[in-house]
Amino acid sequence: MCKLGKKSYGSGYLAGMKLGDMPLVEYTRDRLHREVLRRFGPDTLPESYELTTTYTPGGQLEQQHLNHPQLNREYGYDEGGRLVRISGPQQTRAYRYSDSGRLTGVRTTRPGLDITLPYATDPAGNRLPDPEFYPESSSRVWGDNRITEDMQYLYCYDKYGRLTEKTDRIPEGVIRMNDERTHRYEYDSQHRLVHYVRTQHGETQAEGRYVYDPLGRRVGKRVWKRERSLAGYMALAKKAEVTWYGWEGDRLTTIQTAQSRIQTVYGPGSFTPLVRIETDAAEQAKAHHRSLAEKLEQEGSEDGQAVQLPAALRAMLDRLEGELRRNAVSEESRAWLAGCGLTPEQMAGQLEPHDEPERALHLYHCDQRGLPLALITPDNQVAWRAEYDEWGNLSGEENPAHLEQVIRLPGQQYDEESGLYYNRHRYYNPGQGRYITQDPIGLRGGWNLYNYPLNPVSEIDPLGLSMWDDAKSGSCTDGFCNALSFIIGPSKFDSEEDAALDALKNINNQSICSGTEYGGLICKDVKNKYFATTPISGTNDGLTLSALACPQNTTNSADYHTHGMEEAGYENNKFSPLDISDNYKNYRNGYLGTPDGTFGKVDISYKTVTYQKNKLTDHCEIR
Repeated sequence: MCKLGKKSYGSGYLAGMKLGDMPLVEYTRDRLHREVLRRFGPDTLPESYELTTTYTPGGQLEQQHLNHPQLNREYGYDEGGRLVRISGPQQTRAYRYSDSGRLTGVRTTRPGLDITLPYATDPAGNRLPDPEFYPESSSRVWGDNRITEDMQYLYCYDKYGRLTEKTDRIPEGVIRMNDERTHRYEYDSQHRLVHYVRTQHGETQAEGRYVYDPLGRRVGKRVWKRERSLAGYMALAKKAEVTWYGWEGDRLTTIQTAQSRIQTVYGPGSFTPLVRIETDAAEQAKAHHRSLAEKLEQEGSEDGQAVQLPAALRAMLDRLEGELRRNAVSEESRAWLAGCGLTPEQMAGQLEPHDEPERALHLYHCDQRGLPLALITPDNQVAWRAEYDEWGNLSGEENPAHLEQVIRLPGQQYDEESGLYYNRHRYYNPGQGRYITQDPIGLRGGWNLYNYPLNPVSEIDPLGLSMWDDAKSGSCTDGFCNALSFIIGPSKFDSEEDAALDALKNINNQSICSGTEYGGLICKDVKNKYFATTPISGTNDGLTLSALACPQNTTNSADYHTHGMEEAGYENNKFSPLDISDNYKNYRNGYLGTPDGTFGKVDISYKTVTYQKNKLTDHCEIR
């Protein structure tokens, strides 16, 4: 892949990206570093993609307008901060919730259509049929959370609670014709799906086998589909379609098939896809060439035998090749070549052609969760567009360019053969809005081991684990996730200053005892509650917070840090000039804990620095 360059400022806020020398995405941000304008495409095109974003006074997403009006979206919230409406030029969706924050219904209105779709669950969160059409189902409870039947299928599980079989349900009164489809699932000892088969009429319709790396990430799959043979009848293909996957941490970045390679770039610290780069197999071959050092080694000496060049000489040749291709040969390289009786022109003639492969670039246009709604070309054309329900089921697609777009809800990828979404640690069934195996982290993921977040309009589960991480980070404010946050999440406060003071009270003693600086960020959630991130440690004379970020759906309003112990020659009981300049540069307030127990504040709005004595501990107390 051509080198991807990123431009950032302050504490790592993304300002732009480019592929090689070509600009990809540029951002404009407000004083709180929130994105307010995104631009995609070459500067030379006057009609490049532009997305304008506005926010409510509470920091929630309010509007997304772009120069494709059909993709505009406006968001509405209730008094509790819950998303209750998404409006666009073509339709409006209104959401209603239970007292516990579960999504209970969606009303969709558009010209000529007004329909309400209810979502019912039992107390544990297991989905139930529409109570209007199946009133008897409202009293149904799945005691072990293993749903064995719904209106479409019958389900079977093994002793580990893993789905092993799904069969079409034959309605009462319908004669069985033995044409129902059966889906079978097999797992390894780590409860990972390794084999899938779909049969009908006693014949295999599709088969898939899946491979994982030591970290449990799926790195490959082989799929057999039915095809028409030379004799004219349908049969399972003898040759599998093979797909390989590449990862950056827990994010899928590469999909490689015999036809093409698709690479995905994500927003910083996010599972929301940003840019799609596709290179077909023929173009990939253009990028393969021998380096200058490899060519000289392989062509060898005068007798045609290969030679092994010393490492130092290979390094020199690699540097020279780079200079030759940039047409910027250094004086050092010229002198070295002259000593060998060679010229740059002679060596340039030895270079093999280095053709840059042609790539198809698209920008992901996503919803508030990170679900792709459209793929936009650099000349601002919609190459692909789709609609989904709240649980990620595809309900409509426009695909004039015949693109294969498999990214679904954040962290998920669609498997055509099974209809499941691979979700990093397990597989998600969008039809049921739940997973097919139990949560690998057990009850830490919630009381129901199969549940996907029960408010899928606002909550996501990119790792296929739980809302645990969101609760622990403090980013969630509704439903079970919020209840769990009271147990495992950070303490929250009505004011930024109270959150900073609480954080510094917890670490100032440790800082004095160790002589080490500690610090973190103060974040604000969508309900205007403030909390501190977990502190990190620095050294006895410094601390870097640039790598930190507030959790998703929260904003950074301030930072906090300590100054360790008293040291001769240092004004440890005051902000340093560098501390203050960093706060203004990053446009966020700053809070300080000092060795003499002083609590300091840099207020960038009022341009003041204040100190309050005796607010913190002023000595080392071994605890």
